[in-house]
Amino acid sequence: MIEPNSELIIDYGLVRNNIREIKKNLPVNTNFMGVIKSDAYGHDLKIAVKAINDVVDGYGVVRMDEALVIRKNTSKPILAMQGVYSSDAYDLLKKNDIWSVIHSTSQLPLAKQYQENLIFWIKLNTGMNRLGIGLGELDKFQSFFKDQNVLMTHLACADKPDDELNKIQFNNFLDSWNQASTQMKRSILNSAGVLNFPEHSYDWVRVGIAMYGGIDLPYLKTAMKFRSQIISIQSLDANQRIGYGGRVKTKEPSKIGIVYCGYADGFPQTAQDGTTVLVNDNLTKIIGRVSMDLISVDISEIPNCKIGDWCELWSSDLSILENTKKNNLISYELMTKMSPRVKRKYLNV
Repeated sequence: MIEPNSELIIDYGLVRNNIREIKKNLPVNTNFMGVIKSDAYGHDLKIAVKAINDVVDGYGVVRMDEALVIRKNTSKPILAMQGVYSSDAYDLLKKNDIWSVIHSTSQLPLAKQYQENLIFWIKLNTGMNRLGIGLGELDKFQSFFKDQNVLMTHLACADKPDDELNKIQFNNFLDSWNQASTQMKRSILNSAGVLNFPEHSYDWVRVGIAMYGGIDLPYLKTAMKFRSQIISIQSLDANQRIGYGGRVKTKEPSKIGIVYCGYADGFPQTAQDGTTVLVNDNLTKIIGRVSMDLISVDISEIPNCKIGDWCELWSSDLSILENTKKNNLISYELMTKMSPRVKRKYLNV
């Protein structure tokens, strides 16, 4: 066995295929913005731009430094989705042809100084009550009502299509757009919105987590394979306790594989007993508390399992959502919490 290490293998062929599948839900004239904030949700920002540039129409990020990195690697539109707050930042936007969101009237005086040189997205608060100008404040932005600019909002409950807040937000947005008599383009939908409300796709959709396979649909695959090796095997009698706190006791003679990975690598410390993993193409379960560097898994029913065999914690064959549903987590959190000490590999870039 080579020196063991946790590995993160990211297959951009799967990311591109996910994008193509998502696009099947969209009108042909809708632009697809790939959201690659937070280091492309843990999938590496620079590599993401190289790998998906031919299948997206633009990029969405949060931080200015992210936008500048992307601009070095593409000529496609880039949106700073939370806007900027200083003249120095606006100068960088102008110099690098980066679009900006305005979500507050406090940003208006400075933005007006640059409105002839930049494309702006005006963000409405239609009911999420996080970022966005009030519904009664849109008239203050009349000088931005130009066809190159975009009116946008963000859905709070797009992953719950029956939630009444979705209808409220759609109505608030469309009423505001109509009352403004504006030629601005429109953008409402995020990943879940595209999948549940494609009739509201309009001019731009902003898709993040779905690109990486973090939404529960059969045609989307987890593009991130997180795996590590078994470095020890314990053969235990019945009534033996396992791991810190001894929270689990064997009910019968068992074989336990000790996997060289823990919460310091990015696996959730709160993972419950019974969380599914994959060993030698066999589904099995975590048993005992996750520690900083080790995970215990039950290999009693896996024939010929040996030291050096790989344990997949999530992958295209074992969706990351199996972990999140069991442990009351979200895929966003797991993808963006991967430790720097985990070895990275990239396929089909």
